[in-house]
Amino acid sequence: MRLLSCVLCCALVTTIARGDDPKPAWTTIKGRVMFPEGKEIPKRAELNVNQDKQHCLGKGAILDESVIVNPKNRGVKNVVVFLRPLDPKDKEFKPAEIHPADAKRKPQEVAIDQPCCMFVSRVTVARVGDTLVVKNPSPVAHNFFWASEKNGDFNVNIPVGQTWTMPNALAAESRTVQYKCTIHPWMTGYVRVFDHPYYAVTDADGNFEIQSAPAGQFRIVFWHEAVGTRGGAEGRFGEPIQIAGGTMEMKATDFDVSPR
Repeated sequence: MRLLSCVLCCALVTTIARGDDPKPAWTTIKGRVMFPEGKEIPKRAELNVNQDKQHCLGKGAILDESVIVNPKNRGVKNVVVFLRPLDPKDKEFKPAEIHPADAKRKPQEVAIDQPCCMFVSRVTVARVGDTLVVKNPSPVAHNFFWASEKNGDFNVNIPVGQTWTMPNALAAESRTVQYKCTIHPWMTGYVRVFDHPYYAVTDADGNFEIQSAPAGQFRIVFWHEAVGTRGGAEGRFGEPIQIAGGTMEMKATDFDVSPR
């Protein structure tokens, strides 16, 4: 028995000495969403600006932002990427699947700006408890029209140089909420409110990063305003993903966001 104990002890010491630590429980996921090779990249048309032209067109024509593909690397901008539990029946992550540091997160102000007759950013992600703030630094009045399932309905005018704050903290939404400016009908944008921290929006190169994701089997969802979820109706549940390692570089994801 003493001999066996010594052998086990030596094996443990050898393992620690070699640096064979347990696999990381939390992972940073990095990836890129790309427009498929061989398909023609959608052209961005000039928008029909028929109101407040002097200001709105002061810096030149305004191009459609519903589909933005980088012609240099085919990266798709403004794709919302997020994780879901593996079982489609599960709507929420288990407490043990949320990184401990997330408990220290404080609610934030999520700003939507409109400096020159377009919303910035067009696609916004937020978290339960955050506050939505709509700014109008431009020299013309704007309107913010919003209809949602969990966060009320609003149709408010925002005077020149003013800011409007949604009266209640944001609640989770199962779908992306679209908003508009009814004074300038070409102006629109989207907000997705999550009840967990595992989400991102692709940048101008199609890149995204989700930090401190739990290791294990989950699902990943890709959503774009022009087509909805990647994979159609079934895509709303996401695609299986095995999360592992301190940093996980995903293979590029093809997503045809051509307007239907």
